[in-house]
Amino acid sequence: MTEQTSSVEDATPTPVENATPTPVEDGTTTPVEVPAAQPSAPEVPPAPVRKDRRVLRALLRWTAATVVFAAVGTSVAYGITRMDRTDVPGLATESDGRWDYPTITRPPLPSGSPRPLAESNRTGTHYADLRRLVLPAPKGAHVDAALRGTDGWLATKTFLAEYASRDDRETVGQQLTDHGLRHIAARGWTTPDGTHTRIYLLQFDSVVVADEVNSPGLTSYNTPIYALRGAERTMADDRFPDRATVDDVIRHAYDEVKPYGAEQVRQAYLSAGDTLALIVQSRKGAAKAVPFQQTVVLQSQLLG
Repeated sequence: MTEQTSSVEDATPTPVENATPTPVEDGTTTPVEVPAAQPSAPEVPPAPVRKDRRVLRALLRWTAATVVFAAVGTSVAYGITRMDRTDVPGLATESDGRWDYPTITRPPLPSGSPRPLAESNRTGTHYADLRRLVLPAPKGAHVDAALRGTDGWLATKTFLAEYASRDDRETVGQQLTDHGLRHIAARGWTTPDGTHTRIYLLQFDSVVVADEVNSPGLTSYNTPIYALRGAERTMADDRFPDRATVDDVIRHAYDEVKPYGAEQVRQAYLSAGDTLALIVQSRKGAAKAVPFQQTVVLQSQLLG
């Protein structure tokens, strides 16, 4: 993928639905029907031949140009209106604030193993290595070494440090233990504009368990159950585009309520199969919406 590609590709040559951001359009065009010429009235004398031909040639040139421009305009508009919102975060532009992520591919599955959200996979198991399902850092970002963990697995206490109060950290930690948390994979980075991103993937034994931890365990419709550091007052992010939803991935996105503290904090919980994800972005002054939405959608695609 060139520049900023945000779609998620499989490691196999099989195309990924809802992941590849390049819609293929039909190149055929509808022929233009030209009505049959009507016979001219006999009483009107014909114009001189030379002028007729000049006028005809000019008319044909303008008609052809008009048809070409109309066809190009129609095809461009068609391509834009047909583009899925889930593809938009990956398009590279210089003005809208999207990050330049490297090529993103799903790791290969063990032979014969289904995708986590396939109908045949009733437990929603991610058979791929969870550490390879964490979204990579965008180009130019400084990677947070503290989230690398040991052999790519993060200690639970490091994840719990995201929560604001000691009581909440203990409560959430007990929930994870009670529900049989298997392990946590994580990654963090800071971009040149000062935005600090943290992504945590928590894997459980089944989709049923992960869903219970997600809701009612950690999320509700309006607010998260437990406040994160620096975001004691948080509400549902109603500006997150509905069309950015990835099929079968449950998303709860939240935004800090003004007035912000030293930083604005954005967060999202994702539930996909046996895995629960927490994505946090914070930035001094204000955390921009576009890179947050882009990061959430890409991580959703990787888990889907």
